[in-house]
This record gives sequence, structure tokens and C-alpha cells, in this order.
Amino acid sequence: MRKRMVRIQIERRGIKERRVRDAMLGVPRHLFVPAHLKERAYDDGALPIGEDQTISQPYIVAKMTELLALKGDERVLEVGTGSGYQAAVLARLVREVYTIEIVPSLALQAEERLKRMGYDNIRVRLGDGYRGWKEHAPFDAVIVTAAPDHIPTKLVEQLREGGRMVIPVGNVNQYLTLLVKEKDGVREEQVIPVRFVPMTGEAQAQE
Repeated sequence: MRKRMVRIQIERRGIKERRVRDAMLGVPRHLFVPAHLKERAYDDGALPIGEDQTISQPYIVAKMTELLALKGDERVLEVGTGSGYQAAVLARLVREVYTIEIVPSLALQAEERLKRMGYDNIRVRLGDGYRGWKEHAPFDAVIVTAAPDHIPTKLVEQLREGGRMVIPVGNVNQYLTLLVKEKDGVREEQVIPVRFVPMTGEAQAQE
């Protein structure tokens, strides 16, 4: 089913980076969804994981990962651990993943799941990811899996020069947005329309 998912949902939609496709093939998505949804784990869509959160559609996971243009030695910050699936995909591609989850039960479950599966290059933190993880900055890449209505300044500050951030931005109309931090500023590009759960915590207070 994983091979079919990668072939039909990812390759045919234009994901060209072989390392990303191999990472998606290597992560057992069915272990990141609730037991009653395991038969739907490789469906072409997002699935609920509890606490009003979701595991993203496989194509979106691949698209966001490809946009980061990872080479293999990066330190990556993820905001919104959820089930841990995106972190697991990233962990197959980079040196270190630092991931933050605001929902206590999801953070605990993801940390236990990732440890059980042997992902020793992922660090999970319970907290509000709006301000990033300053202690381990700067990051080579930042990926955000919940949508604020604006781009959090602290996340941009914690991105190294030349680094890339992928983040869904918006309320009713959301766009997956790519930011590249350059010497003279930040280049921003809207990539595709998307639908993510809203970023909670301080992000909502700043709206």
C-alpha cells in the first residue's frame, strides 16, 4: 500500500525528489493513525488523530518536505508534532529534528511512538511552538503543520541565512507558503492553497 501511495499520490503529482519519495516509502504511516483508521492510513487525504488534530494528506507531507530542499546534514524545527509522522519522514532525511507539540496527550504519544520505532535523531518538546525553540537555533529549515493567520517573527529569526521555512498561512483561505531567508531579507512565495487546522496558543492571541 505504501508503494501504491507513493506511485499514485506522490510521483504522479510531480514530487521529483527521490530522497523524499524514498522517505515516504520507508515510514509505515499506518503506525501513526488510530487503530480504527489503520485501513485508511494510505488514503489520499488527512485523517483525524484525536484532540481536533489530523495527520496530513500524504501528498502534502511530501510537498512540504520537498520544498525544504534538504541535503542530509540539516537541523530542522517542526512546529506541530501531531502523530509524529512528518517528523519521522524528516528524520530519514536530515541529521536532527526538533519538534514541538502544544497538546500534551499528542506530544506524549508521539514521543513514545518515535522512540519505540527507533528514531533517535528526533527530540519532542511539549509547548507552544509559536516562538520556536531558541536553545537549538539557528535551524537550517522550519516546517509548520498548523496554520496561523500571519508568519511568526520568532520562527523567521531562528532560521539561519539561506534557510527555508514552509508554513500554511491564513484563516478561511490558506496558502502553503515558502520563505527563504536571504542576506538582504526574506523572500516569500505562495505555493498552493491548503487546509490545515489553525495554530493555537499564542498565535491566536496575536490575531
